[in-house]
Amino acid sequence: MSERPPTHLSTLPADDEVTGNAEYGNTWIKQGTREYHRACVALFLAGFASFSLIYCVQPLLPEFATSFAVSPAESSLALSLTTALLAFSILLASAFSQALGRRGLMFGSMALAAMLNIIAAVVPSWHALLLARALEGIVLGGVPAVAMAWLAEEIEPAHLGRAMGLYVGGTAFGGMMGRVGMGLLTEVASWQVALAVLGALCLLAAMGFFWLLPRSRNFVPAPGFNITFHLAAWAKHLRNPQLLKLYALAFVLMSIFVVIFNYATFRLSGSPYELGQTQVSLIFLAYGFGIIASSVAGGLADRLGRQPLLIAGFVLILAGVLLTLFMSLYLVVLGIVLVTIGFFIGHSVASGAVGPAASTAKGHAASLYLLFYYLGSSVTGTAGGWVWQHGNWHAIVMLTSGIAAAGMLLVWLWSKPKTAA
Repeated sequence: MSERPPTHLSTLPADDEVTGNAEYGNTWIKQGTREYHRACVALFLAGFASFSLIYCVQPLLPEFATSFAVSPAESSLALSLTTALLAFSILLASAFSQALGRRGLMFGSMALAAMLNIIAAVVPSWHALLLARALEGIVLGGVPAVAMAWLAEEIEPAHLGRAMGLYVGGTAFGGMMGRVGMGLLTEVASWQVALAVLGALCLLAAMGFFWLLPRSRNFVPAPGFNITFHLAAWAKHLRNPQLLKLYALAFVLMSIFVVIFNYATFRLSGSPYELGQTQVSLIFLAYGFGIIASSVAGGLADRLGRQPLLIAGFVLILAGVLLTLFMSLYLVVLGIVLVTIGFFIGHSVASGAVGPAASTAKGHAASLYLLFYYLGSSVTGTAGGWVWQHGNWHAIVMLTSGIAAAGMLLVWLWSKPKTAA
């Protein structure tokens, strides 16, 4: 900490003061310290705000289909369009964060997205709502990959898994509260009021994040935008076999998760269940199990290794998907809970493995992980609408169980690379 920043960094925003010390060993944030606890809470808030904003429309898809007279596949665009643009904006955000700094970019992204959510609540037409959701996806690109990179750069490696698990737990909490809150508020008032209230809450979360997150110690900015550098960094990571496996896992995990939750809302609101908006939204309380699973899985991966945890995650996912074939509402809900636990175990472990697998340009490696993650949401999520319309729930089960089997095969063939990018 005694080393002074290089003089060329003096033009950076004050919130991203750095030491310029390339040797992280003396500057890691260690578990048990005040800074570690502040960082965990701050990243929990980032996960909450970003993921509640992304997925708050998921329980509203049937409402959109009715209010705007669109098909289930079209209504899913309110989510798929956001995640598709988010996937690509993450790449740009990770590149710009090298020049602009981590904390300021994350805060700006969260605040702008919260305001766009409020705008989405008051626009008069379906296409205007889709535009607001698209812009939300673009600005939110400054959170997920940058948060993963910040953790990999600043947290002591021996405790990175636990810290990453807490961040993923924040995303689970945000996903749960965004979805459940949407259902409850829609039942009491309207979906417009629900979107506006969530936007205001996430704006407060963004302010709390900015106040709590410690300033970077190990981040060395690269002023300007050198496209050659960024393309080379991404290309290097795409040649890393270990990272390619993690990227494939990201696509597979999110594909299953978003399809199950997207079309479970349609299934449970229709015959024979005929559940109301509030009742349907309560299935997202399953995220509570995800919060616990992600936090526990991160610590277990540090001790037991990643492969056993990933296999366990996919076994739970596959068992859960198959349970939803039964007509009993209790078994359907249990299946969704198992899918949720398996997903968050897998995502926590896989995302935590990205930083260590990439010895350099960790932000770029994280951005590629999330590119594939959100492509799974947008591509498979929209394709799931076609599957639902033509084959109902049995076809959804066939699609997701097939993807889960492919994921299990990928993990079974897991092997450590000889070198890391």
